[in-house]
Amino acid sequence: MSRKPNKLAFLTQVAPAGYVPGLGRGASGFTTRSDIGPAREGPSAEVIAEAQAKRGEEAEVDPDQFQDPDNEIGLFAGMVYEADDEEADRIYEAVDAKMDERRKARREAKEAEILATARAERPKIQQQFADLKRGLSSVSDAEWENLPEVGNLTGKRRKLNPREGRAYVVPDSIVIGDRSRLGYENALDARQQENGGFETPADTLGPIDLVGISKARDKVLSLKLDQASRDSANGGTSTSVDPNGYLTSLNSVVHKTEAEIGDIKQARALLDSLVKNNRKHAPGWIAAACVEEHAGRMVAARKIIRAGCEECPKNEDIWLEAARLHNPEDAKVILAKAVQHLDQSVKIWLAAAELEGDPKAKRKVLRTAVEHIPKSVKLWKEVVNMESTAEDARLLLQQAVKVIPQSVELWLALARLETPEQAKSVLNSARQKVPTSHEIWIAASRLTEQEAMRPDRDPEVRKKELASTDGIIKAGVAALKRNQVLLTREQWMKEAEQCERDGSPRTCEAIVKATISMEIEEEDRYDTWIADAESCVARGQIGTARAILAYALKVFPDRRALWRAAADLEREHGTRQSLDDLLTQAVQHCPQAEALWLMLAKEKWLAGDVPGARVVLNQAFNANLESEQIWLAAVKLEVENGEIQAAKEILNRATTVAGTERIWMKAAVFERQQGNIQAALDSLNTALEKYPKFPKLYMIKGQIQHSQGNILSARATYAAGLKACPKNVHLWILASRLEEEDDKRIMARALLNKARLANPANELLWAEAVHLEERAGATNQAKTNLAKALQECPTSGLLWSISIMAEPRPSRRNKSMDALRKLGEDPMVLTTIARMFWTERSVEKARSWFTRAADADKDIGDTWAWWLKFELEYGTKEHQNKVIDRCVAAEPRHGTVWPTVSKDMANMRKSVREILFLVAKKLQ
Repeated sequence: MSRKPNKLAFLTQVAPAGYVPGLGRGASGFTTRSDIGPAREGPSAEVIAEAQAKRGEEAEVDPDQFQDPDNEIGLFAGMVYEADDEEADRIYEAVDAKMDERRKARREAKEAEILATARAERPKIQQQFADLKRGLSSVSDAEWENLPEVGNLTGKRRKLNPREGRAYVVPDSIVIGDRSRLGYENALDARQQENGGFETPADTLGPIDLVGISKARDKVLSLKLDQASRDSANGGTSTSVDPNGYLTSLNSVVHKTEAEIGDIKQARALLDSLVKNNRKHAPGWIAAACVEEHAGRMVAARKIIRAGCEECPKNEDIWLEAARLHNPEDAKVILAKAVQHLDQSVKIWLAAAELEGDPKAKRKVLRTAVEHIPKSVKLWKEVVNMESTAEDARLLLQQAVKVIPQSVELWLALARLETPEQAKSVLNSARQKVPTSHEIWIAASRLTEQEAMRPDRDPEVRKKELASTDGIIKAGVAALKRNQVLLTREQWMKEAEQCERDGSPRTCEAIVKATISMEIEEEDRYDTWIADAESCVARGQIGTARAILAYALKVFPDRRALWRAAADLEREHGTRQSLDDLLTQAVQHCPQAEALWLMLAKEKWLAGDVPGARVVLNQAFNANLESEQIWLAAVKLEVENGEIQAAKEILNRATTVAGTERIWMKAAVFERQQGNIQAALDSLNTALEKYPKFPKLYMIKGQIQHSQGNILSARATYAAGLKACPKNVHLWILASRLEEEDDKRIMARALLNKARLANPANELLWAEAVHLEERAGATNQAKTNLAKALQECPTSGLLWSISIMAEPRPSRRNKSMDALRKLGEDPMVLTTIARMFWTERSVEKARSWFTRAADADKDIGDTWAWWLKFELEYGTKEHQNKVIDRCVAAEPRHGTVWPTVSKDMANMRKSVREILFLVAKKLQ
């Protein structure tokens, strides 16, 4: 028997673990349910750990599993995830986000650098052709047209465009025949010569001239069109065409887009469903008709609206819409049907009256409407307006107030048409019928005022009747309160303003007196009334503001600010007499108010009443014995009127009685003006002994010594003044200029440096330092000083103005914008901007900026001078006079150049107008 091994014995054996059939040939194994047995959950990690503990085995620990913070398998794998863990994770995430944000800028910069490097190594196709695309801008139109089409360069056979057609060579026979047909013959043939040229044989007609026939046809058509146009111009016929009208009709055609057509169809379907489901819904019918009107289908719109009128005959809107959609004649018929269903509709009657072109027919319709609706005020007003005479209107109004006694409008209209006596009875009747109307009481007061202001009235009667308006309004307010009609204070103020606009100032004042104290606490009255007066002035209601201030002055007669406000109002909007009367009352109630005495004296002096001004100042002396302002005003009054000796006597008395530092200073200035230099120096020495801390005394003394050429004495005076008054900036500037004129600029700079140490952050000292370097020709040092000045004084308008003008012309605008953002409406900056536009020859812009600068601060004289200088160059005489008048009214006293000119000894007696021209001439 053979002992050979069986090669197929493995088929009966159990496969080894992990064996996959066909794995060597690339097959992949799979596992079935029979391979793994029934589905059940294996032992948990706790069970396995417990079994290992029983057997004495230790669990294997991977030493790397605790190195990864995100790997929670291990020590804390079996713990519960609590709120503290969640909060800790959130904190760690926030820290990671913060760290990532800190590295974000560097990371983005690195990414941008890598991207730029990649683009440089491998640029886009668009970037490669960028220079060529830019070169296309230089290609001319002819070169573009000569470029061949892309399709023409292909070798493929192109399909012939049927629109272009084919080109063929014309045969010679056609060319020769056409030449002979259009040519001229200058000889007759034999048969023509035989017949004398009057007979043409039938067989010699030749070819037909089609071109000539076409020209003849065009000529006939042109003649017909011309004839048609002449017929239309002469009135037209049934067959004529108006070319202008035809073109107009073409322009009126509305071309709708597909979206609009779709919206119209959708709206039509929706509204059609609406009116079918609810046929009594009038707005649906109106909307459906409007849709058809919008679509241009007027016939359909009229048909729909007629159906709506039949379905909803009691709705007035649908009848009015139907009348609108039809022509006037059809609309009359429609509204006639409408009044049969709605005879109480005021709108329908008014629409029917509007359709009537004849006044008589319109009047007839309105009277018929009044018969149907006698309680309609609107219809009565329309009927009255249709009357041509006042008598007929009055009769109708008498009938109207009987029918509608509660209508205030009709009562007031009737009172306006009656005589004054009859109007009073009408208003009395109206007050009884309508006791809750304040308009009737106001009308009664206005009627009384109008009668009192008649030219033929006696002054005493007029005064008595005007005073009675207060009683009428007061009684009206009480009667309204009894009838539970309580108008607010704001409503009464509006009525007062309306009376002022209607020309009844006395009634306005009466309303203010009767109602101004309503709804206000006693401690708030003063502030509230002042605010009311200011708001009225802002709205242009000067009479109401005057009445408010007059009542406030009766309640608070000792308030100086209130008298000043009333005086300012009268100066701006009143007469000289009213201002004089007001100031006379003011000084009686406030005798200690020096400003009121001075205002009254000045008004007397401006009016030419110099004796009256002296009387006022004498009364002011009695009330204010030691008032330096009144003493100085008296001196100024005498000086302005040429009474030099009287002014000197007043000054001597003032130095004895009052003896203030300003009076001593004015005494020295007065002696200097008169040329008494020694007397002026004596007065200054005496004043300095009494007031050694008054800096203006040192300034005047130093200027006198400087004008005499005594530099050493002036330097000593300024030094003493600086020692006594180190905080006075002007004294430092005068001392610096003295050294500069003595060619000691180093000393001048040193003085300014010491001045800035004593007075830090002072714009005047910095500006003087800049100007000192500019005058010395040190432009760079001037710019350095200016930069330091702006750092130390960033809100100085003077320094910003110098900085703007120091810039080159192209960069001045940017500098000016910076100044505006920093300072806002600073007058010096605004003036500098106006000068900038002036240099650019932008006349209107410069004028508007000068106006803004003058409105920002009227007390700066340099602004007015620059403005006048500008108007003298570019403005008209009217513009120049406007600037001069406004400057004279403002009476400016401050500025950079203005004080130096106005206080010059040669200009002490000159007016504001003269000084304005001098300053404008000095400005550069």
